[in-house]
Amino acid sequence: MAGSITKSKGCCCGEVCEFEEEERKPALYYFGIVLFIVGIVINFYFKQASSYSVTAVFFISYLLIGKDILLAAGRNILAGKVFDENFLMSIASIGAFLIGEYPEAVAVMLFYRIGEALQDRAVDSSRKSISALLDIRPDTANLKTPEGIRVTGAENVRPNDIIIVKAGEKVPLDGIVKKGISTVDTKALTGESLPRDVNAGATVLSGSINGQGLLEIEVTKRLEESAASKIIDLVQNASSKKAKTENFITKFAAYYTPAVVGIAAALAVIPPFVLGLGSFEDWMYRALIFLVISCPCALVISIPIGFFGGIGAASSKGILIKGSNYLEALNAVDTVIFDKTGTLTSGIFKVTKIINREGYTQEDVLRYGAYAEYHSTHPIATSVKNKYFENPANTIDETQISELTENAGFGVKVQIGGKTILAGNYRLMEEERISAQPEDEIGTIVYIAIDGRYAGAIVISDEAKADSANTIHRLHALGIKKIAMLTGDNKKIGEKIGQELNIDEVYGGLLPHQKVEVLESIMEDRKKQNGGKKKGTVIFAGDGINDAPVLARADIGIAMGGVGSDAAIEAADIVLMNDEPSKVITAIQIAGKTRRIVWQNIIGALSVKGVILLLGALGYATMWGAVFADVGVAILAVMNSVRTGRIIE
Repeated sequence: MAGSITKSKGCCCGEVCEFEEEERKPALYYFGIVLFIVGIVINFYFKQASSYSVTAVFFISYLLIGKDILLAAGRNILAGKVFDENFLMSIASIGAFLIGEYPEAVAVMLFYRIGEALQDRAVDSSRKSISALLDIRPDTANLKTPEGIRVTGAENVRPNDIIIVKAGEKVPLDGIVKKGISTVDTKALTGESLPRDVNAGATVLSGSINGQGLLEIEVTKRLEESAASKIIDLVQNASSKKAKTENFITKFAAYYTPAVVGIAAALAVIPPFVLGLGSFEDWMYRALIFLVISCPCALVISIPIGFFGGIGAASSKGILIKGSNYLEALNAVDTVIFDKTGTLTSGIFKVTKIINREGYTQEDVLRYGAYAEYHSTHPIATSVKNKYFENPANTIDETQISELTENAGFGVKVQIGGKTILAGNYRLMEEERISAQPEDEIGTIVYIAIDGRYAGAIVISDEAKADSANTIHRLHALGIKKIAMLTGDNKKIGEKIGQELNIDEVYGGLLPHQKVEVLESIMEDRKKQNGGKKKGTVIFAGDGINDAPVLARADIGIAMGGVGSDAAIEAADIVLMNDEPSKVITAIQIAGKTRRIVWQNIIGALSVKGVILLLGALGYATMWGAVFADVGVAILAVMNSVRTGRIIE
C-alpha cells in the first residue's frame, strides 16, 4: 500500500478506518494547479467573465496549493518563530492578492512548493536504504556444540563459543581462528580488493567472506559489538551528528522580512499620527505599495531555481548532488579527505615490477609465475597472468603443467616441463628452505623459485588513477588547507601513494570505525585552529561499504558511484557517477558559479526594489511600479538563474 497509513476514529461506520493521507494531499494539490490554469485561461480569453468568478477560481487554487504554507506560518507565529520562509511566502502572496495580482499570488506558492518537493525528495531518500550494509552481517551462525554443529541466530552466540565458517560463507562474528587455513575477503570492511591469508591465531572480523577451506573460529565479541554491527550503527546514527547547512531563504528572511514589515508599519503610522503629515488613508496606501514592492518573490523564486540549476548542471557532468544545502556547503570547503582503493587508485591490482636474480631473466620469472598460477582465480594470480599475456606471442601449454599442489596461505608447488616451480609468499620460501632475502618493495610480492633456487619476484600493487595527481594539485591551487587519505591498506603502501600524489597526511590500516575517529579528529583540529569555532566544510570521498559511516559523518560525503557500493551511495550527499576524483573540483566550481548567480539575483533585486521603495515612500511610485518591482524583477532573476544550467568545465 503506497503512502503512509493514518488511522482515524471519526468514520461514519464507527470503526477505526485506514486511509492514505499522503495520497490525498497530492490530489488536492494537483486540483489546485488545474484551477490555476483554468483561471489564467478565463482571465486571458474571456474578458467579459465576472471578476468575482475569476477571483474565486484563483482564491480556491491559492488555498489548495498554499494551504500548508499558510498554516505553517500561522503555527510558527504562535510558537514565536515569525520570520521564516513560510511567513515570507505568505506575505509575498497575500501582498500580490491585495493589489489584484491573483495569478502571481498562486504562482509564487506553486513555484515554491515544486522547489521544496524536489529538494525534500532528494534529501529524504539519501539515507533511507542501508540494505546493502545489512547484507554484510549474517543473521545466523554455525555453532559448535558437544552434540554437533547447530545453526542458531548470531545474536545467541557468546564470546568463547566456537563457530564453523564454510568456504564461501560470511563470518558472522568477530573472532580468532582456532583451526584451518584460508583466505578471507575483507573488502566489505577495509575496501581492499586483495584477500587476506589467515591461519590459526589470526583475527577475523564479521562481514569477511571465507574464500576456501573450513575455519573454526573462537568468538571474541557479541553480535552488537562486532565490526559489521559498528558499521551499521554508525551509518544509522552519524546523520544526527552532522551540522545541517542552514536554509538560505530562512537566513535571508530572518533579516529582510522583519525589516520591510517594520518599515511598512512605521510608514503607515508615523507620518499621519506623529508628524501630522497628510491623512492616514494616504499613508496607508503608500505603506501598502511599499509592502507590495518589498515582496521578495524574485528571491523566493529565483534562489531555489538557481540552486537547482546548479544541481542540474552538476548532473550533466556526472555529479549527483542530493540537495541545494550540499551545493551551498561546497563553497566553504577547506579540508578534503580521500579513501585510497577505488577512489584515488583504480582498485585493480597490476604487476608493477619484476625482479630477476642471477641466472634468470625477467621473462623467465614472469613465464614460470604465469604457468604456476594458470589454474588459480585468485586476484594475484590473475594479475600475473594478465601481465604475461600482454605479449600476444606468449601462450600457456597446459600439457607442461603437472603435480600441482596448493599450500593455502603460502602459495603453490608445481611441475612445469620437468622443473619444480614454487610461487608464493616469503613464508613459502622459508618452508621449502629456499635461500632468499625478503624483497624491499611496496606491494604484494610473489616469490618464484626454480628447482630449489630463488629466481626472482613479481611485485603487484594498486595504481593511482590517471587524474588523481592532477586533482590533488588543483585542490592545492584552490587553496584547500588540508588534503588527507584514509585507507584500510597497510600504512607503507598508503604512504607510497600519498607521496606520489603529494597528499598532506596519510592514515593507514584503518577499520571503518577508525576512519570515523580519524575524520572526527581532523575536524576537531580544524575547529581548534579556527579558535574553537566550526569554520569550513570537510569533504570525504570514498567508494566502499566500509566507507559508508565516514561518508555519513563528514560535512559532505562524496561517493564514487560507478564502482561504489549501494550503501556508500545512499550514505553520501554527492555521487560521482564516473569515478573520476577530478569531479570533486568540478563540483566545487559549479557551486562557486551557482553562488555568484544567486548573489547577483539578491543584489539586483534589492537594488531595484530599493529605488522603487524610496519612490513609493515619497509618493511617486504607483501600483504599476510596485508590480514591476515585484514581477519584473522576479522574471529577470529567474532568467539569470537559468544560466546555472549552462556551466562548462
